[in-house]
Amino acid sequence: MRSAPEAVLFDMDGTLFDSEVLWDAAINELAASFGAVVPVEIRLAMVGTSMHDSVQLLHDGIGQPWRDGPASAEWINERVGQLFETSLVWRPGARELLHAVRAAGVPTALVTATPRKLVELAVETAGRQNFDVLVCGDEVTHTKPHPEPYATAARLLGVDITRCVAIEDSPTGVASAVAAGATVLAVPNHVPLEAGPRVTLRESLAGVGLADLTALTG
Repeated sequence: MRSAPEAVLFDMDGTLFDSEVLWDAAINELAASFGAVVPVEIRLAMVGTSMHDSVQLLHDGIGQPWRDGPASAEWINERVGQLFETSLVWRPGARELLHAVRAAGVPTALVTATPRKLVELAVETAGRQNFDVLVCGDEVTHTKPHPEPYATAARLLGVDITRCVAIEDSPTGVASAVAAGATVLAVPNHVPLEAGPRVTLRESLAGVGLADLTALTG
């Protein structure tokens, strides 16, 4: 019989929560205050990236590279925080899978490019007790697609990253998890993804259980 993964490492935005639409709202509101519209391709390129990179993409994409990056980042974070408190909803199947993994006693981590302040709001909805470790975007030297976030999660949990399953929705997140050595269950949301070595695609987490994750690490 195959053993369960040593840990399951969950991305947050677009994976556990349908929160990319909340980021959309904040980003579009900020751009509108600048008298601009965010090109679709620019918004898609921002998915899964650090706040620093996202703001740079935004300013360049609307033709205003001279804008104050930290100020824009602070505005977006503040607005998204407001939306997290009122409008955060689960992605299909995500809550059920998280609870099944926890019920089986498998360690879990939340691994996200989102800053700690917003993550703290999100885990109030997700249930703080459902995660052994939180790895936030402003607490690592290199965020996704660098392997550091997922490698950090495995180190903090004391597990072998090659025996872990990461669940992701973005190309940067998938790249980060693969580079760290994890097996990835990729569930596209805003951005198309491709299957590959150690990357399995599913249209949704609905109906996915621990047995499915165990099969991936076999």
